[in-house]
Amino acid sequence: MFWTSYLLAVLAIVLAWPVPILLSRAQWPARSPFTAMLLWQAIALAGGLSMIGAMLVYGLEPIGDNLLAGLRGLAGMVLFNAPTTALGFWHLFALSAAALLTAHLVFTLLLTYYRIERQRRRHRELLALLASPSTDGPGTVVINHDSPVAYCLPGGARSVTVLSDGLMAALEPAELRAVLIHENAHLSQRHHLLLWAFAAWRQALPWLPTTRLAQESVSTLIEMLADDVALKTESKATLIKAIAIVASGPAGVPGGRVAFNGGDLPSAEAGAAGISTAGISTAGISAAGMVDAGLQGSPGSASSAGTTMSRVRRLLSPQEPLPAPLRALVLAGCLLLLAVPTALLIVPGLLG
Repeated sequence: MFWTSYLLAVLAIVLAWPVPILLSRAQWPARSPFTAMLLWQAIALAGGLSMIGAMLVYGLEPIGDNLLAGLRGLAGMVLFNAPTTALGFWHLFALSAAALLTAHLVFTLLLTYYRIERQRRRHRELLALLASPSTDGPGTVVINHDSPVAYCLPGGARSVTVLSDGLMAALEPAELRAVLIHENAHLSQRHHLLLWAFAAWRQALPWLPTTRLAQESVSTLIEMLADDVALKTESKATLIKAIAIVASGPAGVPGGRVAFNGGDLPSAEAGAAGISTAGISTAGISAAGMVDAGLQGSPGSASSAGTTMSRVRRLLSPQEPLPAPLRALVLAGCLLLLAVPTALLIVPGLLG
């Protein structure tokens, strides 16, 4: 148990610092964004499991030879008033930290979901009053605004794509189709769920710089995935032109994010709602938890401009996807990341 806790602690540190930094700086994710997305998820899950597991195993070390035995001993102390003299101060501290961190992560995940859902509901009510149906397809509405704005509001059967008059006037039919296909890709691939999870991770651990890197990288990757779907039916030139037109919107409406109360959406609320401040898109994730068309970055956002540049560069200088053997290697690494902490925690108890 002693060495297991240290191995888990080392794994947690590696996944919390050097690995995310190296991955965020790598060039290959743009070649295979889906594979990179899976790797980011594996890093987040394995890192959290290792962090909590290291503290839990260390805390239980005096009362069990493995995790299961230690948990049985802890249950006896809590439920049946068994003596606790075997646990020293640091063991009790580690157990308390593991319990508090677990509760904090779960609570933040649920709180972020509640905030997003509440703001989506409010935004949906505003759209019912201010938007009109579009002839471009079911589930599409139009708002009266001169700036190019496009985003989608997830909600299962109630999901809707929102376009502005300014956007429809500025884009050619093929470019508008690319925007709509891009938006539908966000909805069909459930990108808002990924953004919710990584936004909650960043909210829970804002002191950890890699949570910001992970959220921004995942936000960029989902835009690339949506671009790839649009490219199946529209040309690269069409998509690039659409990005350029929407990105040329006036700076008075940062990122195309329009709050229907007459002002821009506050960034603090956007962050609380799981907004992707990476700004990869026209509205990024709005304070209503919306995924936007991904065709404009916030003029005042460096990360947004960087993501837009990455997407345009990817379209202008396309590279071949990662070879199948390399993708298989990354996927194997994902499975290994999840298997190692799980095995360290569970296997000793099963063998004992």
